[in-house]
Amino acid sequence: MREHNRCVASVSDRPRGAVRRPAAFWLGVFAAACFAALLVHLGSGASDGSFFSFRLSPMEVLRELARGDVGADSQNSIVWRIRLPRALACVLAGGILGIVGSAFQALFRNPLAEPYIVGVSSGAAVGGAVAIALGIADLGAGIGMMGFAFVFGLGSLALVFGLASRRGVVDVQTLLLAGVVVGSMLAATLALVLLAAGLDTNQVLRWLLGSTTPMYWNRLAAMGSVLVVGGIVLALQTKRLNAFAVGEDTAQRLGVDTKTLKWTVLIAGTAMTAAAVGSVGIIGFLGLVAPHLARQLIGVDWRWSLIGSALSGACLLLLADVVAQRALPGGELPVGIVTALLGAPALLFLLRRVPAA
Repeated sequence: MREHNRCVASVSDRPRGAVRRPAAFWLGVFAAACFAALLVHLGSGASDGSFFSFRLSPMEVLRELARGDVGADSQNSIVWRIRLPRALACVLAGGILGIVGSAFQALFRNPLAEPYIVGVSSGAAVGGAVAIALGIADLGAGIGMMGFAFVFGLGSLALVFGLASRRGVVDVQTLLLAGVVVGSMLAATLALVLLAAGLDTNQVLRWLLGSTTPMYWNRLAAMGSVLVVGGIVLALQTKRLNAFAVGEDTAQRLGVDTKTLKWTVLIAGTAMTAAAVGSVGIIGFLGLVAPHLARQLIGVDWRWSLIGSALSGACLLLLADVVAQRALPGGELPVGIVTALLGAPALLFLLRRVPAA
């Protein structure tokens, strides 16, 4: 335990007590910002295609939430049955991508690592397309697509590990290269599935570019379960990630089983990413930007920045979805386009300002 604490201090370059106070403060700021973004989303989101109707103040939103889903009037129905499921999808998907991105950046010791680095997103996308082609994507109000995305995502991870393994040893850099190769191959496979099945490419591409609608409560429950279970698994690895971020040899000297750590983080991150992709499609740059933002304010102690990454990812996706709904008069953009357009320059700015973890 004392060895882990010394490692944390060496990573953060600040005394342990100095980390806790500002970390708690910034986590509160992130939580408050996420709640404010949720109120903005619920108050100004879409309502059956009427993009400029039913603007609600934060107090009106809180009042409708307190009333519950009574369906007494259109305002209550819009908040509970249209906007709230979509807003919660942003919170859950953004939290998943943020926390997995933070864990992967620690594991790969690379500030450019993100949830799709091992080809999981491409595998999950192929699984979703196969589910659409088989006509079972809407099975269980969307659980069918999530299930296929999860299976294919895990399959892509197994393929990447098979390519990167040498005598039972997986090198991190080789793993990154294998992820890029498998991701490219799966992208071509996805195009083949779309063409061979004669699918409505507009429908599929809209999902692939990121879409938080339509959203169903059982899909939210599945995403929430994955976030809670996967988040707990990753949170239990934060002290080991702090040691691993310094160096793999250092972590081994401190008694960390690095092989188990790699498998745990990668499998948990894969399951979480597949659940997010199967629910809302591919949302780029969020898993890159959210961890950078959290570490800039909180520091590089993953016991704290992991939580901050989840909160910042949820907040950023909520705001991006509001922009996506309002960007086109009478229509909306896929939220993945918004995160890419806003996330790319934000990432460049962060990379110039923030030292690598």
